[in-house]
Amino acid sequence: MDDPTSNRDNPPTESKRSPIRPAAPQSAPQSVPPEPSNTPAPPFAEGDALTTSPTSALNMLRAKMEFVADEFAQGNINRAQFNAVYKRYSEQRAIIERLIERNPDSDAWKQVVSLKGQTGFLRHHFEAQPLYFAAYHKSSPKPIMSEGKSPPPEGVITSLLKGVWLMKNRPKHALGRKPIGESHWLLLAVGDFAATAVLFSLEPSNAQARLVRDLHADFERANQAALERGWIVPERMVFPQRAITETGF
Repeated sequence: MDDPTSNRDNPPTESKRSPIRPAAPQSAPQSVPPEPSNTPAPPFAEGDALTTSPTSALNMLRAKMEFVADEFAQGNINRAQFNAVYKRYSEQRAIIERLIERNPDSDAWKQVVSLKGQTGFLRHHFEAQPLYFAAYHKSSPKPIMSEGKSPPPEGVITSLLKGVWLMKNRPKHALGRKPIGESHWLLLAVGDFAATAVLFSLEPSNAQARLVRDLHADFERANQAALERGWIVPERMVFPQRAITETGF
């Protein structure tokens, strides 16, 4: 379709160059649950001194285990993070219970709950890290823009997109995920005219998935005219998805 506001006879040709950044300012993908309405508040900080007895220590650990379960239910952590953190609290609970059983008067239980930083390390270690992203227009199998040093195997994204674009009743603002290899996961956000694929080191949390969905929606909103006409010139477009690889989550 011609642009009535342009004097050119032909639309600009697609450029393969990466636009200059401003100087300042893995089967079909699985669906992602909807955004939750509430985020739980943490019970006690790790290593908190509010425990004055073995019973209070066990109650604190139970509260932390419930909090981790709520975090996963709200989509704020992934399964690997849940399993690692919940296992640690469960082990602490079992140790304290054994200590009490052997010697109710012993203060050894205090050492079990006094260690700091362990769950913080586990949360970070098992958090999914974005490795690569690519933005596609539905008219071409080649990405408009891509960044990252660890792209998925060749053809994985394009084969998925081929099926998505052929869907007759494709949901608007579709979002799905697919395991790639032994540990990596591919997250795909699809809009009216384009799609964004992000490769993660581990399974992303639902909160990370929702962020990718929102970044893609902003990409289509900001570049609506170009995407509608199919006049793809990366140097004249903006890419909110860059926040994924430049700053992480």
